[in-house]
Amino acid sequence: MSDVNQVWRLRKRPVGEIADDVLSLEKETVPEPAEGQFLFRMNYLSLDPTNRIWMSDMDQYMPPVALNDPMRGVVCGTVVKSRHPDFAAGDVVSGLGVWADYQLGTPATMGKMQTPPGVSVADAFGLFAVVGPTAYFGLLDLSEPKAGETVVVSAAAGAVGSIVGQIARIKGCRAVGLAGTNAKCKWIVEELGFDAAINYKKENVAEALKRACPKGIDVYFDNVGGDILDACFKQMNLGGRIPTCGLISQYNATGEVPGPRNYPMILMQRLKVQGFIVLDFAHRYPEAIMALGQWMQEGKLKFKVDMYEGMESAVKTLRRLYTGDHTGKLMLHVG
Repeated sequence: MSDVNQVWRLRKRPVGEIADDVLSLEKETVPEPAEGQFLFRMNYLSLDPTNRIWMSDMDQYMPPVALNDPMRGVVCGTVVKSRHPDFAAGDVVSGLGVWADYQLGTPATMGKMQTPPGVSVADAFGLFAVVGPTAYFGLLDLSEPKAGETVVVSAAAGAVGSIVGQIARIKGCRAVGLAGTNAKCKWIVEELGFDAAINYKKENVAEALKRACPKGIDVYFDNVGGDILDACFKQMNLGGRIPTCGLISQYNATGEVPGPRNYPMILMQRLKVQGFIVLDFAHRYPEAIMALGQWMQEGKLKFKVDMYEGMESAVKTLRRLYTGDHTGKLMLHVG
């Protein structure tokens, strides 16, 4: 155990892209746990689009990170010292923490990790902490897809999107994904089993959607917003559903973001458009973990972790989320 703790602190609100001076990496003293707390060493840091939201002072689903505070993150680590009766040194824990080598936890924010047989800690954390439940509840609860329907998902080679498409196929739906490179499109079709893929950077999305979805779109799982959402509006079937998981195309915008031009389709096609945060379903996480774990063991669900190394590379790695320079779940290995 080191005597020095590396901690990323938020120094200013980002404007546009996350610049080098938005966060600073500090060397601090390792904290000591008080009664009811435990100290753990971070092993893995989940890098998610919501990190950009937490840095801003926009209206959001939880308080933004305060200036000069440690940056918030979903983390996995190993307990090294405990003053809580339910946690002991060596326990692997995960939950909502901060970007720091060593940090304090309580049962209110961290829980012991349950890792299915044959699944590594990194894969279990990457899939079950945020990504898997987001895909599971966003698609199944908000969309209620039926066998034979067409499900379109944006950012389909990303962490959530890649799982959504596979769950759609498991449920007997036609899965069409949008991704930003030919390699990503090939991966989601040949490896993950999507029925079709669209390279939104090289193809006319509206025309490609007509070819890939000849019977229209019943469910559009939206991770990006913007022009892709607008194109999907035009293809939606009567009674279509649009769960809104993210708006990553807009997070770095510096000016007003225009609304969708095809908004009237919500009325004309009687669409259901609903935003959600996975924390809304926290009380049902065991249900999602059980189903996802079973599909993995049955070979029906594949999951890819795009892993990078070292606390010092956290900000540089996070930027990959907003440039599309990653495939699958983006994570940092720290300890």
